Amino acid sequence: MFHAMTRRFLIGATAALLAVSATSATAQEDKALSIGLAAVVTSLDPHEASNSPNNATSRNIFDSLINRGGAAENQPQLATSWKVVDDTHWRFDLRKDVRFHDGSAFDSEDVVASLIRARDKKSQAFASYTRNIANVTADGPYSVIIETKKPDPLILNSLSRIRIISADYADASVADFENGTAAIGTGPFKFVSYTPGDRLELERNDDYFAGPSEWSHVTIRMVPDNGGRLASLLSGDLDLIEALPAQGVARVEQSDRFKIIRGQSTRLVYLGVNVTKKGSPFVTAKDGSTLDKNPLQDERVRRALLMSINRPAIVDRIMQKNGTVAHQFVAEGFFGHSDDIDEVPYDPEAASKLLAEAGYPDGFAMTIQGPAGRYVNDSQVLQAVGQMFSRIGIDTKVEVMPWSVFSTRELEGNFSVFLSSWGINTGEVSNPALALVAANDPEKGTGRYNTGGIDVPEINELIDKATSTLDDAKREPLLQKVSELTFNDLWLLPLHYENVALAAKKNIDYQPRGDKYTLAYDVHSTQSQP
Repeated sequence: MFHAMTRRFLIGATAALLAVSATSATAQEDKALSIGLAAVVTSLDPHEASNSPNNATSRNIFDSLINRGGAAENQPQLATSWKVVDDTHWRFDLRKDVRFHDGSAFDSEDVVASLIRARDKKSQAFASYTRNIANVTADGPYSVIIETKKPDPLILNSLSRIRIISADYADASVADFENGTAAIGTGPFKFVSYTPGDRLELERNDDYFAGPSEWSHVTIRMVPDNGGRLASLLSGDLDLIEALPAQGVARVEQSDRFKIIRGQSTRLVYLGVNVTKKGSPFVTAKDGSTLDKNPLQDERVRRALLMSINRPAIVDRIMQKNGTVAHQFVAEGFFGHSDDIDEVPYDPEAASKLLAEAGYPDGFAMTIQGPAGRYVNDSQVLQAVGQMFSRIGIDTKVEVMPWSVFSTRELEGNFSVFLSSWGINTGEVSNPALALVAANDPEKGTGRYNTGGIDVPEINELIDKATSTLDDAKREPLLQKVSELTFNDLWLLPLHYENVALAAKKNIDYQPRGDKYTLAYDVHSTQSQP
């Protein structure tokens, strides 16, 4: 194939070019940046596990065909332009003169290999984005044709999620990426070293097609502990941290060395609910005996749970106003928002009556789970929710665990009620609906993160129709109906939308993104720190 021949030639023939780039590298100032993530990265294989920490981190090393901007806009990246050939075929023209970190040339074969690998990966982590990809073919060295199974109005967004790797590593293992062997992208930074659960070290790619970063070295540290992350910033060990903890707001505001960077996000925090008929693993009678049915299948029970939660108080006190009470997937003004969704009030007395009406006048016992250090004040939110459930007669135990443990167990579907979240990076309803409430169907690529077992035929049909309708005017009413069926029947229990609050040294600038990604390439310095 022309790709392999070209690659072998270029690896041997670009020594002079690399020497030139080495000379240009010396012209770049040596500046180091240290970022403190609020959650642990669980894999460096960009196609293995899809979650925000992984996807944001992989963006430092790898590019995509499409770049999703901070305001959810589609921008050229490795694709310079695209056009619709017909309802199920798209043509993408690729950027020329781009090289991987090992000096080999980027071309269409890398795109083909990457998209097919992400689609066919055993983990199916990116099924929500690859489910409609029927075929990908090279049309010369700098063009690809993507065939979809049906008209797909969100193909550009989907492609922005899939990182492009070298075709030479299409068969590489997860370990190959994590030891650096296969962690060779075209992105703004090169892999140096990775210590799972601790840090990723990167160095500048001086040949990056969009221009080199001002940072010659970047350390991405994983510091899920709020106190530890704040302390590392205040001591000067970190330049920028995600998810400024509430207890640190005053300290940062009163300092002349640090500042708070605020922004809006589209991340919905919610309680997932196991609604399968087979029973819920952490719900029992108060004496510990097995119940004859799963109470969470009853809409009245789910409504009672949500009515017992004082969501405004959680936002005001626990979130320190760093959030907004949520009632559906997206806030007003976003595509698919519906005005016909009942806003569930805080009313514990009415909640107790609903439980009795559903056949549980004395309540039942339940353990609820969630991560520690993944979402803003997540463990504190979960503890508060547990206390509120207990007040309406549900004996509630709270179990929090590290994000790496929780994310694995959540995907296995072995929780009853659990704290989770979805970053709605498309700014519209089909993205979370496909992942969270569409029935789990590996062949169709739907419901990958529907870990509560939701399976409502009308919702499934509406999602199928909406995601194959190219006309926005016809698609939005379908998505609004999906929202109404989801949240009027409370298949998910919405809590709040997170806002963005980072903290940084005074000489660091960063524009927060709606998806809450923290990207080193977009961090900039101002005047020297005092």
